Amino acid sequence: MSGVDRRERAERVVERPNTTFKPRRRSLSDKRQSELEAWITRWGLDENGPALDWPALFGDRPVVVDIGFGRGEGTIDMARADHDTAIVGIEVHTPGVVAVLDAIENDPLPHVRVVHGDVLRFLTRVPRDSLDAVRVYFPDPWPKKRHHDRRLVRADVVDVLVDRLRLGGTLHLATDIDHYADQMLETCAAVGRLEGGQIQRPSWRPVTRFEQRGLDEGRAPIDLLFTRTS
Repeated sequence: MSGVDRRERAERVVERPNTTFKPRRRSLSDKRQSELEAWITRWGLDENGPALDWPALFGDRPVVVDIGFGRGEGTIDMARADHDTAIVGIEVHTPGVVAVLDAIENDPLPHVRVVHGDVLRFLTRVPRDSLDAVRVYFPDPWPKKRHHDRRLVRADVVDVLVDRLRLGGTLHLATDIDHYADQMLETCAAVGRLEGGQIQRPSWRPVTRFEQRGLDEGRAPIDLLFTRTS
């Protein structure tokens, strides 16, 4: 790979930071707001800023980025089960952010950090070839066809995510929307640096309230796992 190619890959970002999530507003109590402000100072990472130094933050732990953790219970359960892996959770909706910060502070889970913001902006801080895994579970489906360009799992975003994975790193996706799963599979299969496809639902991925609601409504989850090979 030429020096120019390396620079292009190192600098590649999502050019159009379309909103990939539906805004949901919920106010916090005064006590919870105070806790958020204190905890995010200790355990938060800003969405904007210089490139991050993972060893300085986490030592020699492998680093996983958990995009859009919702209410946070899945991220918390996986962090409790594996203290040897660093987790960076990203979410825009405040109640879930506070829930994860509460667990970090009080469980405690010091190997977890939280980004209260937009992943498309935060990715500019993530060094190339530095992540062991990226997890995207049940992103907003944007069901109307005219809004499909707002979906998170699309070609320009996947290219940037793969840049951030180390060789052998994995991209794990899950959705219970069939046509979104088809789009995810087509998008990732078109990336020459990825190999993989649909897998059985792994037992270690916790069933969140969101996933359970889909199951109750008759929607089966679809898991896709891809490995960066080049």
